[in-house]
Amino acid sequence: MATKKQIRAKHELIALLSAIAAVVLVVAGINIYHNAKASKEQVVTVALVGNSDEAEWKAVQARLDEEHANIKLKYRTFQDAIYADQAVANHELDISACEHYAFLNQDIKKRGYKLTPIAETYISPMNLYSQKYKSVKDFKPGDKVAVPNNATNLGRSLKVLDSAGLIKLKDNTKADPTTDDIVANPSGIVVELNDAASIINLLPDYAGGVVNTNFIVDAGKKPEDAIYAPSLKPGDASFKPYVNIIVASTSNKDSKTLRKVVEAYHTRGVAEELIKDHNIPMFKY
Repeated sequence: MATKKQIRAKHELIALLSAIAAVVLVVAGINIYHNAKASKEQVVTVALVGNSDEAEWKAVQARLDEEHANIKLKYRTFQDAIYADQAVANHELDISACEHYAFLNQDIKKRGYKLTPIAETYISPMNLYSQKYKSVKDFKPGDKVAVPNNATNLGRSLKVLDSAGLIKLKDNTKADPTTDDIVANPSGIVVELNDAASIINLLPDYAGGVVNTNFIVDAGKKPEDAIYAPSLKPGDASFKPYVNIIVASTSNKDSKTLRKVVEAYHTRGVAEELIKDHNIPMFKY
């Protein structure tokens, strides 16, 4: 017959085993909860060019987190929007956020992609910079001015020079004017085409250059360093093609998940980040 001491020891062992079992069940429950939560989390992959847009996308993620949307944004950075479009068209990524209407339309026309804009984001200034002059009035006949060599940015840069009074275009509302559309050159400047990303580094060798803001920011400079900045207004028809957009594959354009991302983008916190970067929000918040 078991002694009282043995019975007590048995009860203590049973209690200990029960406690251990309870802890195991709690840990297992926590793991199941987190695994279930993780399984509900949807990942949206975003194509960007350079690092200048990371701040606003962090603000988008913060908004999604506040709303408990269970959406995780992951970024992939490209050197050119051409590759971003290719990745979205091939369903390797969900959306791109690194181009404007003019660029997308040109890419679709050239490559036959089934891509659709699902939201407008901002219009990024494209200004005239110079390390030699302080004003557009300083340019002299024969001065070389560097402009981007891809069709959409070339067209926009020519509109900047037209707005500055250095050249005159036949129609400054045309989506993609070329040098053939220059009907007058009162300043006598020589327009030279270069790779868009290289112009910031070519400024010491040129009288001036028209540069995209993202390259200015990535180079550690400020848009205020421009010697000329055209006025950008939401209703300005000449610059409408250059409004930046979020792009998805046409088959995915009505995705509820992507709609939540767009709604998170179109909020005050994101707009404030855009204003810090001197991009002009093209949405109401």
